[in-house]
Formats: sequence, C-alpha cells, structure tokens
Amino acid sequence: MEASFGQIIRSARKELGLSQRGLAQQLELDFTYLSKLENDRADYAAKEEVIRAIAQCLNLNAEELVFLAGRTPRCYERFLKQNAQDLPPLFRRMSENPDFAAEVFRQARQPHPKP
Repeated sequence: MEASFGQIIRSARKELGLSQRGLAQQLELDFTYLSKLENDRADYAAKEEVIRAIAQCLNLNAEELVFLAGRTPRCYERFLKQNAQDLPPLFRRMSENPDFAAEVFRQARQPHPKP
C-alpha cells in the first residue's frame, strides 16, 4: 500500500525532528489544521500554495505532493482543459489495463530528446 499525503508529510516532518507545532509555526498555519492534513482528515485538500510550502519545508517534491493531495498543479490546468474530452477514455483505459498504464508511465519518465 502506498503512503498517503498525510503519512508522507508526517514521516518527513519527524525525520527532520520537527514537531507539528514547530512546522505549523514555520508555515504560519494553525497546528490543528496541520494535524488534520497529517491524519488525512481535512475537509478539503490544502491549497496548492500550502502544499508547496510544506514540501519546501520538508524537502519533498512539491509537484508530486500536490498530485498526492488530490490537486492538479495550476501549470497543467490549461492542458487538461484543452484535452478534456480525451481524459475520461484515457483514464478508463489506464485503470482497466495495468500494462497499458505501466507503459504510459514508463514513457513519461523517459528523458525528452533535445531538438
């Protein structure tokens, strides 16, 4: 089972020896909200700016953390909107065919050829 958004930030915080209150203070967040995020009990996903600030404080990959929190990074929103009709069949095919999904992800991780 993969770690959740909350589990990852809790683990990273502890690895750095930070208390919830200490991290919340650095982030200028209420520590009870940070606790809800760490326990995956927040009523809604944190704003992208908050997620990126958490990632920066904890030395985590911000873009991955944004996705893991259930958000789409703003930099991809235009692309997604332009291709909205193709997304449902793509995601359906990927969820129904793990081999196809693995190949898509493998291709995505390949370095881009330089022109």
